[in-house]
Amino acid sequence: MSYTLNVVAVSGSLHAPSKTTALVREILDALALELAIDVHLIELSQVGRDFSGALNRGELSALAENELQKIEGADLLIVASPVYRASFTGLFKHVFDFVDQYALVDKPVLLAATGGSDRHALILEHQFRPLFSFFQALTLPLGVYAKDSEFTDYRVSDDALRGRISLAISRGLPLVRASLPTGLFADSSAVVW
Repeated sequence: MSYTLNVVAVSGSLHAPSKTTALVREILDALALELAIDVHLIELSQVGRDFSGALNRGELSALAENELQKIEGADLLIVASPVYRASFTGLFKHVFDFVDQYALVDKPVLLAATGGSDRHALILEHQFRPLFSFFQALTLPLGVYAKDSEFTDYRVSDDALRGRISLAISRGLPLVRASLPTGLFADSSAVVW
């Protein structure tokens, strides 16, 4: 029996084209080589205005509410943001302020970020992990940080970055598989991805 993983990816970039969105797409492409996935990509550069004026979830547009439900219902989240003033973008945080506090419990989350240089790489540990720890989500062991020089024309162009993406996926897959409801399969070791 095969199972298609419901993957929701969130790019916190406020611009298009975006290196952050390019990184997310590269991660999704690498993941698709390992698993059968159904992908929903949320680009804040496109839907951010639907979130920005709301002060509570009841004020959100139908589109924004739908995006939140996609996040809350995912089997796996991939979240990414460019580094902006030593953190993720404010709009990225604003979106996750609307996510139900318990909707991400034990949900696997692959963390990713982009920045100008290696000096910003600790954003994954100092900003992303604490946020998703609040949600009691299962942040995967390795995140993916990419710097500007690893892109050409808004595409990943560095083999070392591709290697880091592959490693993050391979280290995270056992946790992703373990997070799925055991009732889906009679023998989870027989799952075909």
